[in-house]
Amino acid sequence: MVLPILFALALDSLAVQVGEVTVVAPPALEALATTLAEGAGQVRDWPGIGRVAPPPFTLVLAPDSAALARLTRGRAPAWGAGVAFPAARTILLRADLPELPRTLRHELAHLVLRERVKARVPLWFDEGYAAWASGELERFVNLELNLAVAGGRLPSLDRLDAMLRGSARSADVAYALAASAVAEVARRTPEGDLSRLVERLGPGEVFDSALVAATGLTPGRFEETWQRELRLRYSLVTWFVASGLWLLMALLVGAAVYARRRRDRPRRAALDIGWPEPPADDENPPPAPGNPAAEAVDQPPLRH
Repeated sequence: MVLPILFALALDSLAVQVGEVTVVAPPALEALATTLAEGAGQVRDWPGIGRVAPPPFTLVLAPDSAALARLTRGRAPAWGAGVAFPAARTILLRADLPELPRTLRHELAHLVLRERVKARVPLWFDEGYAAWASGELERFVNLELNLAVAGGRLPSLDRLDAMLRGSARSADVAYALAASAVAEVARRTPEGDLSRLVERLGPGEVFDSALVAATGLTPGRFEETWQRELRLRYSLVTWFVASGLWLLMALLVGAAVYARRRRDRPRRAALDIGWPEPPADDENPPPAPGNPAAEAVDQPPLRH
């Protein structure tokens, strides 16, 4: 109870117990924090782990970025929406940002993973797991991954770790790439999920060794496979989107031309009434110059 008390003192608030969750928030945010805590303590599916409830933890709601930085002693980036301290079973969230339930699920994934896995995992796997488990890959896939592939920005996994600690812009791309890497790990296992990897990591097996056992790929080979699949999958997506846009434009232009011609058809028909068709080139050749009889035939009759 030491940490909740310290956070409560820092926020000038009290710690409130909501099931297995200890809530710490300023009075104005206490109702919001309680609602979040009620949803957070429920049993849910976690990739590779199964249906479990998170361990008892402390949820701290900070009013803004400055408060979050103060409570974490500067460990939270200015753009950060939340921070998890798995060893202390504590999650801190910014209350002034949208999608708080999704952010909380992301941070909860860190706690659940660390409760089950004793081995040290790379940052790309830790953050990628949390992003994937909280459903963020679907949100990223339409923009960030396509832009990363189209721009040729596919880093190594080591470089990806550095990007996750970078600016807000590089972090957005990095989280999308990390989530895609974790999803690729799952696709490469016989079961098509993370259960085999998590089972080996649980007792403390080294990550590289567990990856080989789960996927049959060394870290280097997995990195090449992941990058190749990204280029193949999302380059095609980008190409189809671009091609589809041009096709749509061509169809719209064609439809406009057809509609215009159909609308003008009655007017063209009206203009054609009373106009004889011109003779073919080989019919009724023009009279030879100076032939009065032929010229007389061509003259309109006189009316008296």
